[in-house]
Amino acid sequence: MKYYSTNGQVPPATLQEAVLKGLADDNGLYMPERIPLLSDNFFASLHQKTLQEAALEVAAALFGDDIAASPLREMVYGALSFDIPLVQVADNLYGLELFHGPTMAFKDVGARFLARMMQHITRNEKDEINVLVATSGDTGSAVANGFLGVEGVTVTVLYPKGLVSKIQEAQFTTLGQNICAVEVEGTFDDCQRLVKQAFLDKELNARRRLTSANSINLARFIPQAFYYFWGWAQMPQGSEVVVCVPGGNFGNLTAGLIAKRMGLPIKHFVAANNANDIFLKYLQTAEFSPRPSIATIANAMDVGNPSNFARIMDLYGGNHAKVAADISGYSYSDAQIREVVKRTFDEAKYMLDPHGACAYEALREHLKRDKRRDKKTTGIFLETAHPAKFKETMDNILNADIAVPQKLQAFMSGQKQAVGMSSRYEDFRDLLLKRF
Repeated sequence: MKYYSTNGQVPPATLQEAVLKGLADDNGLYMPERIPLLSDNFFASLHQKTLQEAALEVAAALFGDDIAASPLREMVYGALSFDIPLVQVADNLYGLELFHGPTMAFKDVGARFLARMMQHITRNEKDEINVLVATSGDTGSAVANGFLGVEGVTVTVLYPKGLVSKIQEAQFTTLGQNICAVEVEGTFDDCQRLVKQAFLDKELNARRRLTSANSINLARFIPQAFYYFWGWAQMPQGSEVVVCVPGGNFGNLTAGLIAKRMGLPIKHFVAANNANDIFLKYLQTAEFSPRPSIATIANAMDVGNPSNFARIMDLYGGNHAKVAADISGYSYSDAQIREVVKRTFDEAKYMLDPHGACAYEALREHLKRDKRRDKKTTGIFLETAHPAKFKETMDNILNADIAVPQKLQAFMSGQKQAVGMSSRYEDFRDLLLKRF
């Protein structure tokens, strides 16, 4: 299969070219030239499949033209070596828990798959690959741990100083080896801008082989479609399903939209926003107006210029009416998020993290407002990170000392290794030239 740029100013690329470039030379994001439609037989038998079996069939439909069956199976089974359970939280409301992987966040799925794919497609190459990734929290830890120790690959993680939780920071600043953490004086949007500028710097790219592991890389975001199929497969049969996704850079929502194009019978999507409600404003006004991000307690959603908006526009041909017909949006302040976390814990004895709280409340509100819905309509919200990753916030909300899983405790015992840097591109460029 070939992959085209959303800006349409460069020739289509092969899978290897698209993955290794990350960002197209015209500053566009790569998209597959076709989205395969899965068979009725696949969906009829999906309830009987394991997570890995279901994901492998989806992966084969997406990547089978370019990757042989055996290595593709190794990628899928290696990446998805943990459970993704669906948990009922309230009547007709289910949480898809995506935090049971090594770094306890949903990005383990895409990052671990990408690391294995990149290792496969560069197995015969001698030049070192330099992975650049901007993070507002969980991306950095998932990518760093996914690529840790991978021969021939170095990873540079840029993160905004003081704007990620202590546990999130420890997950990528204590690793060493082939992982370099860069603490930027600025916001996530500054970090993302620096990465994009580096990809478009022709002189730098001539001297260093750069690629991305953010959701701008198609091999990072597309595998996230796997768990939409798995969530649907665990629902009561005959249900009409609405899915709510907490939005940041919107790669997660875009993966869900691709799953729907592949035939997954999702009735509707709901995009949950925090105070960074740029996508919600687009749904309401048809105007996309990026702005500086605002720091919130749901920090992974603190994105003021979501990259994957370009992919959503591409899927819908830029037609606002069609986007709004498939996707609804809601936004919540920090005070509202705190209230949802407390109420849900008191009433349902279920602990939501701040991002999951946005998704849970948006889904609950949407189903309540949708008077046309059938009684069989049920909702899935994506619970994207373990609450303990935000321990200080959670302790404050619940007036408790919540337990930290051993997986997370292990990261906290390491020594922080991070390079401080301004948000100037010239400083970042100098760092890359000196480091590699």
